[in-house]
Amino acid sequence: MVLDGATGTELLRRGVPTPLPLWSAGAIRSHPGVLEAIHRDYAVAGADIVVANTFRTNVRTLRNARMVDDGPALNRDAVALARRGVAAVARRVWVAGSVAPVEDCYRPELVPADAVLEREHRQMAEWLAAAEADALWIETMNTAREALAAARAARRTGVPFTVSFVVREDGDLLGGDPLEVAVAHVEEAGAMAVGLNCIPPRGMTRNLPRLRAATKLPLIAYAHIGNPEPTNG
Repeated sequence: MVLDGATGTELLRRGVPTPLPLWSAGAIRSHPGVLEAIHRDYAVAGADIVVANTFRTNVRTLRNARMVDDGPALNRDAVALARRGVAAVARRVWVAGSVAPVEDCYRPELVPADAVLEREHRQMAEWLAAAEADALWIETMNTAREALAAARAARRTGVPFTVSFVVREDGDLLGGDPLEVAVAHVEEAGAMAVGLNCIPPRGMTRNLPRLRAATKLPLIAYAHIGNPEPTNG
């Protein structure tokens, strides 16, 4: 199955600003037509799975933006925009709801306590389940314990879910957890697929065999062009 491409960078390419703290999520309200067009273009290009623009509609981001009360509506609207976009093609296209780390994807030292993770991921999972996402797309997990918290929250909703990790060059998670340990945790929690994302293509090629050896589940792989740089947006 073919996954869609990036949303945040595509919004930028089409002239949509993505300022913090909402980042790409601001487009749900400011430029819904552009966002819907991006989803449509990916579906027309052949994507079998389109991920709704919910990477930064989680509790912590919305709290920073003083918009927590808008959480249900923002997640519902993001999924609806993706749904309308993929309606342009006659075949079935899955609409998944993105679930990001509650803190910075590349700062595992910021991952909060387990009780906080459980509470915030449960709220996000409930919002996406209520929005009727076809699957919960847990991604860019940098520690095994947050991946497990997100997976358990997803399992409670009854919505199918996947989990994808961001790893170091040696293949362990950014937080230092062995990839095999993280995979075992989320597989036991009920993930229907596991993967790697947000690493350069060479790192993907290097580490996919290790992931394949750790599980018999279907694999997910989506790299990016290069290593992240601390540029605005």
